[in-house]
This record gives sequence, C-alpha cells and structure tokens, in this order.
Amino acid sequence: MDLVKIGKFIANQRKEKKLTQEELAEKLYITDRAVSKWERGLSLPDADKMLDLCNILDINVNELLIGEKIDMKEKDKKTEELLIEMARQEEVNNKKLMTNMWVIGITSMIFYIGIVLISSFTLGEGVPFGIIMVLSTMLLCIAMFYAFSIEVNTGYYSCHNCGHKFKTTYIRAFIAPHMATTRYLKCPKCNKRSWAKKVMTKD
Repeated sequence: MDLVKIGKFIANQRKEKKLTQEELAEKLYITDRAVSKWERGLSLPDADKMLDLCNILDINVNELLIGEKIDMKEKDKKTEELLIEMARQEEVNNKKLMTNMWVIGITSMIFYIGIVLISSFTLGEGVPFGIIMVLSTMLLCIAMFYAFSIEVNTGYYSCHNCGHKFKTTYIRAFIAPHMATTRYLKCPKCNKRSWAKKVMTKD
C-alpha cells in the first residue's frame, strides 16, 4: 500500500468536505497530530477508526486503502488488486518477523554458551557459578519462548496432506515433534497429522 498516496487522498477528501484537520480529528475523537501523520503518509488510520473516517469522508474502505475513488466498472479489479497487495504486505511483514525469530534464537544460544564457557573457566565450581548459570538459563528460556511465540503467531502451517493453511495453539506447537519451523501437527480440515511447513501467507 502506498501510504503517501493514501495520505494525499485523505487530505483531498477532507478538503472536499470543507473540514480542517482539527475538525476531522474532533469527529474521530483523536488528535489533529494523528490526522497530520495520515495525510503525510507516515501511518495508516487504526482499524477501529477506518469505518468512521470513511463515513465522514463519504468513501469506502477499498477506496481508502487504494488511495483513490473507484469507478463501479473497475470495482472488482481494484478490490482484487488490493487483496493481492495486502497479501504481499502480510508476506513481507511475516518474513521480517521470522528473521527476527532466528536472530533472537541464535544470538541467545551463542550468548548462553559464551557465558557458560567464560564462567566455568574463570569461576570454576561454586555459588557464584551456580547463580550465573541459573540467571543465564532463565534469560535463555525467556528469549527462546519469545522466539517460539513469534513462530506460532507469524504466518500459517501448511498441511502436507490437503494443503490447508492453519494456525495452532502454543501448547500443540510446543508438544509437536519438529524440524526447525516444520511441525508434526493435526490439520483442522482433514483431521490428519503431517509435517506442516511454515508459510507466510494464507493464499
């Protein structure tokens, strides 16, 4: 989605309605700074404000997200283009999250191994070494759980049998045998277990 184009569209529609940024902000119960950020292409309206904004500006959500008025003859085409763009954005965002997951997991493991080796050589056995081991293990567990939560919440698991893409719970993902981000899960559609690969988009 082109945030700059959307921002200009919001500004133009607001001016057509003869509203200032302050007046539009008042109607939406937000600050004029938020409206300014939309119109400069720095952010999108929150989902809970989109419908209200569309009603005030007399546009629909598709027009808002595309950043232009849609001719009824081109409505289906524009809607399809919007869905494709949203799927692409979802894929890009999910790939970034998965990259973060790997960075967190690998960095945490390297840090943990480094602390253990350094502590064992410099401190030897004893209370200080035990405290460091407990604290570093706790930090590793927290980091690994955070990385695991990113994996579960990002994208979908794709059933090897029927191709259905689905999300699962933390518990099911945690207890499932796995190879990296591919997990042996039960598909909610065909009710069969298979090695479900991680994919970034629903389509």
